[in-house]
Amino acid sequence: MKPDLARYLAAALVCVVGLLAACSDDDAATGQGGAPPSSTLAKDAGHLVVAAHPAAVEAGLEILRAGGNAADAAVAVQMALGVIEVPETGLGGGAFLLYYDSASGQLSFHDGRETAPAAAQRQRFTWFGGRAVAHPLAVISGRAVGVPGLVAMFASAHATHGRLDWAALLAPAIRLAEEGLEMPPRLAAQLRGDPSLRLFGDLRESVLSDLAASPPRLQDSELAATLRVLAADGPGAFYNGAIPAAVVARARDRWLWPSDLTVADFLAYRAQRREPVCGHYHAWRICGAAPPSSGGIAVLQILGMLEAFPMASLADDRAAAMHLIAEASRLAFADRAHYVGDPDFIDVPVAALLDREYLRARAALIEPGRVMTTIAAGRADLRGEGGPNPAWQAPPDRSGGTSHFTVIDGAGNIAAVTSSIEAPFGSRMRAAGFLLNNQLTDFDFVPPARDGAVPNLPAAGKRPRSSMSPVIVFATNGKPVLALGARGGSRIIGHVVRVLVAVLDWELPLAAAIAEANFVHRGHGLELERGSAAAAHREALRGWGHEVRVERMPSGLHGIEWTAEGWRGAADPRQDGIAGAE
Repeated sequence: MKPDLARYLAAALVCVVGLLAACSDDDAATGQGGAPPSSTLAKDAGHLVVAAHPAAVEAGLEILRAGGNAADAAVAVQMALGVIEVPETGLGGGAFLLYYDSASGQLSFHDGRETAPAAAQRQRFTWFGGRAVAHPLAVISGRAVGVPGLVAMFASAHATHGRLDWAALLAPAIRLAEEGLEMPPRLAAQLRGDPSLRLFGDLRESVLSDLAASPPRLQDSELAATLRVLAADGPGAFYNGAIPAAVVARARDRWLWPSDLTVADFLAYRAQRREPVCGHYHAWRICGAAPPSSGGIAVLQILGMLEAFPMASLADDRAAAMHLIAEASRLAFADRAHYVGDPDFIDVPVAALLDREYLRARAALIEPGRVMTTIAAGRADLRGEGGPNPAWQAPPDRSGGTSHFTVIDGAGNIAAVTSSIEAPFGSRMRAAGFLLNNQLTDFDFVPPARDGAVPNLPAAGKRPRSSMSPVIVFATNGKPVLALGARGGSRIIGHVVRVLVAVLDWELPLAAAIAEANFVHRGHGLELERGSAAAAHREALRGWGHEVRVERMPSGLHGIEWTAEGWRGAADPRQDGIAGAE
């Protein structure tokens, strides 16, 4: 039966007026910066897993104890997170994996980004004469749902790097879903703090019913059944058979702009293996996500511009450091909007955007103590020569339905994984035991009037631009010394840059760097983390010309670092996660 029309109109009204947080972000349910840092050390070739919940960490360690490697453990951690981090990630979404193989020294990037259906057209999110649909309305529409790439990506990565049988990797998640576990405090607070979630029957029948138990407990027999199918029949069952049919039927049943997904779109999906994006920051080599993610390019661009400034000397002048990072971020986000999209559809000039001469020319536009009055994309094709091109930027997303985890095994193989269903609770639709993504709202909705050449407009089979930014840092001897990533929509880029500067320039331990205050600039104002030390610099930054907003920022940074004692893991104190070692 189709959902009640009045209920959808009410939900749409709630989202449009912006009265409730879940239509845009889940910040209200999270802790803030300044919490005590925590870390875990793995000595003597031990295993280390850092993720957003202890049960997911234990799932990874269980696989490592059984003889699996980092690729095997990554599958187990992700499947467990799909049970636990319901608003953030799951089978209905996508993921990026950056994998370091210690035996060969090779680094690979696995792309499991969602794709638009074959019927998708450029005007997918427009109405009334080509005007953009309000983003909160698009999020809960059927048209927001892309073909999930997470299962295909992990299957491909496991086939390439894994050691254990696929079915064994799903066993911890199946056990969690069947037996249940105590609801994480952050999720419980999120559910209690957002009345709009009750407008969606799929949520009322799943996580909201779990919240009603005393004490609240996550348990999902339907998800367990789906995982059992994937364990018995293999990952291909996600793309052919009852599971894709259920997803298609649910997405097409949404009254608000029903989906045009088909089972044929699932059959056509392929995960991609791409070359990581790499560059240098002082003595370090830093590698990250390639397009369709903008994360690797943007992180490296910001750091490349910061090389022109004495960042190491600004550890005690955080306002000055924040200003420089913000200005470099503005320039990087202008390039991001102008140049970055799905590389299977457009030519992304990666080498030109990361050219050191080009970044030096961009850095020359930045002035300490004064905000640039205008921002434009650079002439990447001319290596910074000549004037800038006009740049158009869509307003930044506020969503954060994402999770990051990092794994290293005893042999030194590393998996850095960021996965997502886009907005918290995705499209608020559920099928076969998991929530459906709304990732297609990461496309630009309309081109600017003055420039129709926007790289991130919808198209059949296209992958929307992402900001997910798993990174691995290498020392001059070629050995990895740091791996991390974050959650937070397009804020991810700023979160990762902030921690890299704190660790590499200011020599802070990773745990302390993660726990420090968040601040980001995405081209539309400087955001400072509420309740943190960053907010104390508000007036100084305003005096230099910044438009400053104070926001809650649940960054979800999880990573590992090499120390004199061995590998150490650090979990974001804003989340429910831990670093676990064997």
